[in-house]
Amino acid sequence: MNTQPATRPAEIVREYALPGVDKVNGVTHDGERVWVATGPRLVAFDPASGEATRSLDCASHAGTAFDGKHLWQIAESRIDKIDPASGTVLASIPAPGKGGDSGLAWAEGSLWVGEYRARKIHQIDPDSGALIRTIETKRFVTGVTWVDGQLWHGTWEADASEICRIDPASGALIEQLQMPADTGVSGLESDGADLFYAGGGTSGKVRAVRRPKAAA
Repeated sequence: MNTQPATRPAEIVREYALPGVDKVNGVTHDGERVWVATGPRLVAFDPASGEATRSLDCASHAGTAFDGKHLWQIAESRIDKIDPASGTVLASIPAPGKGGDSGLAWAEGSLWVGEYRARKIHQIDPDSGALIRTIETKRFVTGVTWVDGQLWHGTWEADASEICRIDPASGALIEQLQMPADTGVSGLESDGADLFYAGGGTSGKVRAVRRPKAAA
């Protein structure tokens, strides 16, 4: 039986560059807008026009997620629950990696936290921060996202980056989309349809990448 993961070039369909944004630490999608974690601010933009529409003064050092009502944001060793209307931090829980966390996603009532160098994705309780389970991968983990029951994460090592789909039970690599050389993935989120939004680290860019229709 062939156990080799499917590998193909990533299809980048659009690049976004926002004024004043020179670093992308995390990315999420609220159903209408894309939110970008820049360090001192969360910036939202319209993916149709590329225009920035919102800005919140929030510590945003790594991954970002949206639960349908609130934003969740890794801020060093904690994860903040944020009101997207005002930017108010409503609650905070400890981040499992204690500062080594990267990606963040919301799915099935839980937060899923990438721990970069540990090559792990943690499922945690959003109310308490309690660890539910850990998935071990074979790659550094940057952004994390769930879509249609599939678990995907970004990876970035040296000048190579991929968007990887893994088995959520075993962590085994199922398929990967290879980004062009020197095109890093610092955050990852699905739009719930056929696109991923991938943060581009110190390029300050966000890239829309097509999710393969053949993925099942």
